[in-house]
Amino acid sequence: MLLRRRQVLLASERMQLRPPVHGDYRQWSELRRESASFLKPWEPQWAADHLTRRAFNNRVYWAQRSVSGGSALPLFLIRRDDDALMGAITLDNIRRGPAQSGTLGYWIGERYARQGFMREAIRAVTDHAFRKLDLSRIEAACLPDNAASRGVLEACGFKYEGVAQSYLQIHGRWRNHVLYAILRSDRRGRTETG
Repeated sequence: MLLRRRQVLLASERMQLRPPVHGDYRQWSELRRESASFLKPWEPQWAADHLTRRAFNNRVYWAQRSVSGGSALPLFLIRRDDDALMGAITLDNIRRGPAQSGTLGYWIGERYARQGFMREAIRAVTDHAFRKLDLSRIEAACLPDNAASRGVLEACGFKYEGVAQSYLQIHGRWRNHVLYAILRSDRRGRTETG
């Protein structure tokens, strides 16, 4: 399944969620550049060519292959009012068979943070994953001191599950992460966070 230019896959009240296209480069690079100090403490170290058109084009090609192959659902958050690119959310590592699960990752530009956009996006992707993709479990991880990320996951119904030691390299060093998950049929109730 080849995606048509700017094909919207999901929608929420204030935004559309769709895979990236080559024409998004300027907005994406400007938003990432202006939000660099806001994003870098929470992300893997940016490659020297991170903000180049070539690196972005590779992301677009990866997104196309991932959606077509069913291994990931990389989406940009596009505000309905003005078509502004606000961030991205990816349901990655989609596993079929007995697992029926995926891993959620996301980022938002600093000027759009703390306005509920990511909460809307997570809820839309979670609903799509359970209803349309027939997944049973969605996992997410974040740094223990990332209060904003932990808060949005908990507000969206994700439950704390534990700590993964040296889970990812963030800003150049191996870091522990707190693990969260949401289940399609979750009878666990609220769990204590670490």
